[in-house]
Amino acid sequence: MKDIENTIYTAESFELMRNLPENCFDLIVADGPYAKTVHEWDQVEDIQDFNLQLIKEFSRIMKPGASLYLFGKHNALDFVDYRSYLKLNTRIIWYQPSRLAQGRLNYTDNFDVIYYFSKGRATTYNLDDIRVPQMVELAHRKRCENVPSVKNGKFGKTQFNPKGKNPGNVWGDIKQLTYKSKELVNRKMLNTIQKPEKLMERIIKASSQPGDFVYDPFSGTGTAVKVASRLGRKVCASEYSPELAMISYNRLREVCDDARIDFSYSVDSTLKNMSLA
Repeated sequence: MKDIENTIYTAESFELMRNLPENCFDLIVADGPYAKTVHEWDQVEDIQDFNLQLIKEFSRIMKPGASLYLFGKHNALDFVDYRSYLKLNTRIIWYQPSRLAQGRLNYTDNFDVIYYFSKGRATTYNLDDIRVPQMVELAHRKRCENVPSVKNGKFGKTQFNPKGKNPGNVWGDIKQLTYKSKELVNRKMLNTIQKPEKLMERIIKASSQPGDFVYDPFSGTGTAVKVASRLGRKVCASEYSPELAMISYNRLREVCDDARIDFSYSVDSTLKNMSLA
């Protein structure tokens, strides 16, 4: 496994995964095609079958108890029977009220879905690392805790925690990047490719430990691998676009001294001798 650590591969994700060993990753963060835009990378004929094939391959390379966060839209898994491969724990709604509401024939789609899976029961869920501020006034919360079913019953563990509360499965507190965001790589990546570091940080903190191995099959601008490495995780990623693979590599190199990029899977042989300066 040492030879794939902290490496960005210029490869199609399925091709790379077929060459990876079984049971090797603790967490997979997959922000791939949605089949919703005109971008070349988003052209998938059947997004549900595509996601099912991903889940099958992910289940092979995930360790028992490992987690998967699969990004998509509301219809990404409508008619997919994934149950023999992974367990769906919940659907997280990443709500974006600031999105332009330009729909004229239907309601505007202003959220993404993050499907949270695990291989069997998840072995890692670090709630204390991702708690968010309580929205309810403390005085009211304490009154609620005096209700008998909370004070003496089965809901006793739901009492006020000074560190904050569980973020739940609707995330409206993490905003999309804007043109003014300092972490934005360039304007082409806004909204369609680049996700905010805070979003990846919550996922990685929740479902992995320092030293764990995180895989990103659609690295894009490298947000997930950069954040994971900064948090002390080992990383591996694939990205079909050589341009994006280089962006991912350069962002990973900001936080990882032994970051590598591997062009051996690329169809363009000239990339294998490409300068990494």
